[in-house]
Amino acid sequence: MNRFLFAVLLLLPYRLLAQGETDPAQSLASALAAACRANEPEFENYLTVDNAEAFRALPADQRAAVLKRLALSEQSGKPLLSSDDHNHIVLRCTSPEGTAEFRFGEPRTGQNLAFVPVTVNNGENTQFGLVRENGGWRLISLGLVLLDIRQLSPEWAAADLAAREDRAVSDLRNLESAIETYRRAFGKLPDSLAQLGPAPKDQVSPDQADLVDERLAAGSGDGYRFRYRIVPGAEEAETAFELAAMPDDYGKTGRRSFFVDATGKIHGADRHGELASVDDPAIP
Repeated sequence: MNRFLFAVLLLLPYRLLAQGETDPAQSLASALAAACRANEPEFENYLTVDNAEAFRALPADQRAAVLKRLALSEQSGKPLLSSDDHNHIVLRCTSPEGTAEFRFGEPRTGQNLAFVPVTVNNGENTQFGLVRENGGWRLISLGLVLLDIRQLSPEWAAADLAAREDRAVSDLRNLESAIETYRRAFGKLPDSLAQLGPAPKDQVSPDQADLVDERLAAGSGDGYRFRYRIVPGAEEAETAFELAAMPDDYGKTGRRSFFVDATGKIHGADRHGELASVDDPAIP
């Protein structure tokens, strides 16, 4: 088979490639392509029976998070298969946020186990493990981590929750900076977060200062809602403000609530979704 024909075959629609692979590298490519497309039913085909059952039992947001981790993309994309000079698979997942590239190495295959080395676009190397089950190759490990969805899903959920909390703190810092910029530009504090929002080109004003994006101007973030309040000071003191962030869905989008006091210090604690205060521990 010449190289042109081989490349054409690799570019056939994903569903044609996904049927009955007997090669572990091709099965892995199909699994990653399904993850890229955020196609959960197709992805399940490349899980062991136990993992497929556990995957289906996950909440929808956690199933989506599994696919995002494997595809290295926060948004669904379009997979493109090709080959390198050694006829090893190259998979690219192109989404609105960019392209993730997976370059396969030479698989090591035993009777029922196979290991496929993969280099991703940031140069990081990892190894996927697959096991032969029901006539096909199924994912069992990523690097040195055994792919046990029942055991890993609580860890993944905790990691996602911590990441949302970190983003909430970052959003609070961005809002704090935007409010101070507004004060310097217009000589006063904004009456609401909405005044910090996007403005038409060359039409920045006190009502549309173009300092934050639409979501923060609306007081919402990735699973958090934000509250802004002006705190009148003494006559000789400059008017201050406070910011707060609370999880939209306590325990799912976050546990800790956060509070930015009048001095700019951030406090945080598990308040069961309620407002944090200056009496809570400071966040480094």
